[in-house]
Amino acid sequence: MNAEELRSVQAPLKEQYRETPAAALITLSAQGRMSEGVSCKIETGKAGVVAGLHPATGGSGLAACSGDMLLEALVACAGVTLSAVATALGIELRDASLRAEGDLDFRGTLGLSKEVPVGFQNIRLQFTLDTDASEEQLATLLRLTERYCVVYQTLASPPALAVTRKRATA
Repeated sequence: MNAEELRSVQAPLKEQYRETPAAALITLSAQGRMSEGVSCKIETGKAGVVAGLHPATGGSGLAACSGDMLLEALVACAGVTLSAVATALGIELRDASLRAEGDLDFRGTLGLSKEVPVGFQNIRLQFTLDTDASEEQLATLLRLTERYCVVYQTLASPPALAVTRKRATA
C-alpha cells in the first residue's frame, strides 16, 4: 500500500467521523474462559490462545503468559502504526523490527512484598529500522508512531478501569 492508497482508504472514514463523531466510538472487547489447570483460553476471533501462569509463578511455560501478550500487543500495534505512518509520510522502510521488554518483580504478584508493585515496573520499546530516511524524518516517524499507537498511548496514559462481577445463571 502506498500513501495515496492509504489516504483513499482512510479519507471516507475521516469524513464520516468529522460529520458524525459518535460513529468513531467503537467498543473493542476480549473474552476468555477458564481452561484446564490454572489457565484461561482467550477467544481472539482468529484462534484460541491459552493463557496461564508464567514459570516464575509456578506455570509450566506451555501456556501464553499474559505479560508476554501485553508486550506482543504493544509490538503489534506499534509495528502497524509505524508502517502506516511511514507510508503516509512517504518514508521507505526496507526493514523494521520491533522489540518490547518489560521488567517484572514477581514478589509483588506472589504477595511476598507489599512494597513491590504488581505489574510491569519498566517497559522499553525499541525500533530497528533499515531506511535512508534522515534523522529529522525518523524523529517525526517515531513521534507520530508513539502518538497514534493505541496500545502505547493506553499504557502511557492509563484509562479509567472498572471491574464488575455477575453470577452465572443456570
